Parts: sequence; structure tokens; C-alpha cells
Amino acid sequence: MHLGQEVKELAQVEGGRFRVRTSLGTTFDCGAVVIAAGVGSFQPRRIGVPGAEAFEGSSIHYRVKNASDLHGRKLVIFGGGDSALDWTLELAPKAQSLTLVHRRPEFRAAPASVARMRELVAAGRIRFIQGLADSLRIDSGKLTGIHVKEGTQMHALDADHVCAFFGLHPKLGPIAEWGIALEKKALLVDTEKFQTSVPGIFAVGDINTYPGKKKLILSGFHEAALAAFAIQHHLYPEKKQFLQYTTTSPIMRSEEHTSELQSPI
Repeated sequence: MHLGQEVKELAQVEGGRFRVRTSLGTTFDCGAVVIAAGVGSFQPRRIGVPGAEAFEGSSIHYRVKNASDLHGRKLVIFGGGDSALDWTLELAPKAQSLTLVHRRPEFRAAPASVARMRELVAAGRIRFIQGLADSLRIDSGKLTGIHVKEGTQMHALDADHVCAFFGLHPKLGPIAEWGIALEKKALLVDTEKFQTSVPGIFAVGDINTYPGKKKLILSGFHEAALAAFAIQHHLYPEKKQFLQYTTTSPIMRSEEHTSELQSPI
């Protein structure tokens, strides 16, 4: 199991095998590939102002990795949910300055958090602006602030760091670039093997689509079982397949009998 990595590249190589490479550079040589990506990988909703990509991870953040990096800094936080309010309350006493920006007066966060935030605003400890991000302020390639539009008024806010907590949304990500047939952001498969348009690449669960598709966990198990048999045949076409049943399998019956003998009842 290789966790904390996203598959960035899937390419067919000589002999019908596949080379899979992740975001950390881990590379796999595969005889077959099963894609079980659900509705896609969840990505943060980005701030959506020109030039923001160049500062993501350094001055613009969609999650806080190390809170101490933000201590003593000029901060602007965007969002109206629990993440935005929690970090506002956490960083307010430690930041040089902090401004919270949300597009409407209502918040989705816990009422107690909203009440505490409003107390800090009333005490002059932080600033709240009901507005939207308009553009970045950049000086000699460094982020120095952000313009926020509130109605017809434009605010020029100083900022060393901008944190945007707009939630997550699912995206196909690199899957869309692998040359596999798609229909409405899902991978087309057959219902015999659950193989995609590329032989050797299979898809199970919510990521696939076919006539009569039902997005149920039960359906996913069914698809995975048929895909497993298909993968065995794909890798070893000359090998005979055996299907054993729980009620008649000698192996299953033997294990069941052993379990009964060991039972204290």
C-alpha cells in the first residue's frame, strides 16, 4: 500500500503492460490496472484570481500544514465554514493582523465560533469584510496583499499569507488525460469484464458507467468480482478458471468444520 500519493501518469508500454507513476515519483510495472477512484479525487476549491497558482503552497494556502509559519504574519482568510472560522479563532491572537473575508453575512460554521469571531471584530482584534477576492498585490515577484471587492468599494489588504477555505470538490484529475473513453466524467466499461476502452485497464465502483448503472456499494463488489476473473484471464489466458461456492467448496467446508470443533458452545 502506497498512501499519500496520487497517480499522475499511466502509460502502456511494450508487451501490453503499463507503467504507473505517482506524484512522489514512485513507479510501478503492471500487468493490469484497476481504477476505483469513486467520483474522482477531491481537490480544494481555488481562490480564482489571476496569478494565484504561482503562490500556491508558499503564500496562498488551501490547508494549514504548520500553523507556526503563520504566527506574527499579516493574514487574510477567505471562507465561511468551520475551517475558516476555526483558523480565524486559532490565529487571531498570534497574527500581526488578520482579516476574514466572506461573500455573505451568513456563515456555515458552528454558531459558537461565529459568535466568538464577531466578538473579536467588535473588539478590534480582527477585521471582517463581506466581499470577494478580486486580484493579487505583487511586488518584485512577492505576494504583498490582495484586493477585495465589497459592493462598489475596493479594499487593498496587506497580506504575507492568504488562506482560502472554500471546501472541496471532486475532479477526475489525471484520469481524463489517459486516453480512456469517457461519458459524463465517468469511464465507460463493459458489463462482462468491467474493462475500459483500453484492454488491461478495468474500472469498478462510482468511477465507471454502463447502461443501468447503479451507484451502490453492492454493485461495486459485484463489479470487482467480475473484474478479478477478467484480470486473471487477461494475464493468464491459457489458465483454466475455477469458481468455488461457499456451500460446496471443500476448502470452505473444511474451515467451517474446524471452526465448529473449536467453538466453546
